[in-house]
Amino acid sequence: MSTNNRKRRVSRRGSKVTLPPAAEKVAKFVQPVHSIPYYDLGSPETIEMIHEKSMRILEEGGIAFYDDESQRILRANGVKVVDDIAYFDREMVMEFVSKAPSEFTQIARNRANNVTYGGDYAIFAPVYGPPYVQDYENGRREGTYEDLINFIKLTQQIPYLHNQSGAIVEPSDLAHHERHMDIVYAHLKYGDKPFMGASTMGRNAQDTLDMAKILVGEEAFNNNPVLNCTVNVSSPRRLDDKMLSTMIVYAQSNQITMVTPFILSGAMGPVSIAGTVTQLNAEVLASICFLQMINPGNPNVYGSFQAIIDLQSGAPVFGAPESQLAIYLSGQMARYYNIPFRSSGAYSSAKIPDAQAGYESVMAMYSGMQARPNFVLHAAGWLENGLVAGYEKFLLDSEMLGMYCTAMRGVDYSENGWAMDTILNEVPPGGHHLGTQHTMRNFRDAFYRAELFDYDSAESWEINGSLTSYQRAHKKFKTMLKSYEAPPLDPAIDEALQAFMAKRKAEIEPQY
Repeated sequence: MSTNNRKRRVSRRGSKVTLPPAAEKVAKFVQPVHSIPYYDLGSPETIEMIHEKSMRILEEGGIAFYDDESQRILRANGVKVVDDIAYFDREMVMEFVSKAPSEFTQIARNRANNVTYGGDYAIFAPVYGPPYVQDYENGRREGTYEDLINFIKLTQQIPYLHNQSGAIVEPSDLAHHERHMDIVYAHLKYGDKPFMGASTMGRNAQDTLDMAKILVGEEAFNNNPVLNCTVNVSSPRRLDDKMLSTMIVYAQSNQITMVTPFILSGAMGPVSIAGTVTQLNAEVLASICFLQMINPGNPNVYGSFQAIIDLQSGAPVFGAPESQLAIYLSGQMARYYNIPFRSSGAYSSAKIPDAQAGYESVMAMYSGMQARPNFVLHAAGWLENGLVAGYEKFLLDSEMLGMYCTAMRGVDYSENGWAMDTILNEVPPGGHHLGTQHTMRNFRDAFYRAELFDYDSAESWEINGSLTSYQRAHKKFKTMLKSYEAPPLDPAIDEALQAFMAKRKAEIEPQY
């Protein structure tokens, strides 16, 4: 068991959503800090074994790099490449991985929303990539550009989301070959928090970087990470030209790459937890080593996207206990190499935000939080194995994030926290603390109160319509969309962004 003591509180301005008092207190700082212990599942000997066996995979089994330019970079740095398979010497791996920074900051359009990766800092980001959306009134349907904008507007108003993610939902009503620019523009136009850039191929990644440079200016872009992206290793042990070209573009511009093997144990990895984590570790290390060869000191994140396969049906299962054990161990490996860690989000296989969705999401998130993640992708809105972004699930998950933010602050050991004056001088044996001076001073923010959860008596609940949390969240997201106010964007920057998009769309050949 290890303890994290560093704390930070940063002011935050401009939150538009009406929050319960406890939430208003949390909204005053940009990102939470882990101030409670994290959990080490593996012993030091176990972690050394995972490292050693990962080195064997890299030396004896290798990692496939299906890209000529990437192979040229590897060979130039002394990596043996045979028939597309790269074999890494362990001393070389450790030399390059040690160049990755342990802490760095991503700047936002609104600099008050800058976030730090690494150390005790945590960042929550919404779901990324679903082709469908779902809500109480309209059910399940294909996602549109309007849906993407809606989710960005919600993210802008929720203080427990510190990064806007990327394609929170894929806009199926836009042409596939150019929609990456529309997605980026929506993030720049409707939100002012950090966000994620396109990572589908190098060309799209470059468009994202060019748009970010227009937003913040060339000097700020060249001197700070402005974008982060996630690159999923195509497990087992392969990286294709699209992934690699994206990694090259981001690394050359010193932007953040979160390397995250896509492993479903039983399919892309072994059914055993130790084997899965060892394979994952080898894939992450090879990728970070490659990024550091391109740009020593490039900001990287060690990612773990972990789920299992139901071996009876072949369907993916999210929120399984085996996945969470793997998350514990992969978090330890990230700390072993002193690299910021990305962990699991509010995963669920459920189709609507029902009891299954709640249980699975809490299972996935709670264990993930004990691994002390620095970045949590898919922290809100995930449904149906990641195929669906749910409006109501988005808000219900955000309530859970508010609880995590509160718990992460730990216990107040100040004079106010001990409350000795009221214990000794105001409340006699058999008395109560209702109405004491201490209670009156602290009652507004002493406890987190989830706005979308019901704490009333059964009679009051029935009088007020017997609403479920699903129905309350449906009403709330519609209210939030109506009350949304866009953060100001310089008209000259807006014009430049639209001109860039028009030029690039005319240049890109449609893909069929």
